[in-house]
Amino acid sequence: MGRRRVEPGPGQESVWDYPRPPRMEDVGEKVKIVIGDVTLAYTTRAKRVLETSHPPVYYIPPEDIRMEHLKPSAGTSYCEWKGRAGYYDVVVDGRTEERAAWFYPSPTPSFRDLKDYVAFYPSRMDACWVGGEKVEAQEGDFYGGWITANIVGPFKGSPGTWGW
Repeated sequence: MGRRRVEPGPGQESVWDYPRPPRMEDVGEKVKIVIGDVTLAYTTRAKRVLETSHPPVYYIPPEDIRMEHLKPSAGTSYCEWKGRAGYYDVVVDGRTEERAAWFYPSPTPSFRDLKDYVAFYPSRMDACWVGGEKVEAQEGDFYGGWITANIVGPFKGSPGTWGW
C-alpha cells in the first residue's frame, strides 16, 4: 500500500498536516481509560502530542490516574523531541500489561509541561475514549496513537510504513 494522503473533510485533521518537530496542546474533551472493571484514568486536563504521520498520543496527569495500578517497569527509550521515557506495567485484577504506559520524568524544555504525564497504548487497554468517542489504536505498538473519527491518514506504524 502506498502513502496516499486522505484529504480531510469538514471538522477533520490530517496527520500529514501535523508538524515535525511535534507540537503539544491541551485537550478540552474528557479522556477516559478502562481496563478490566477499573476506570484507570479520567481527566479533562489531558495533553496531546501531534507529529507528522501519526495519530495523536494522549498524555494524562498522574493526579487523574489510579496510579496504584501502575508499577515501574524495566528499560527506557529515547525520543529525539521529548527525551528519555520510562515505562509502567499496568496491573489490574491479576492481569498485567507489561510496558503498557510511558512517561517522561525529565522531558526536554519544549515538552516540560509533559513531565510525569502518562501515555497509554490504547491497544493494551480494554477501552479508551476522547470526548465520549471510543478510540481505535494505531496499528503496531511503537507509537501508541489514538485514532478518532476526526483524524485521517494514512498512519505510520503498520507493516510496510517504516520507510515513510
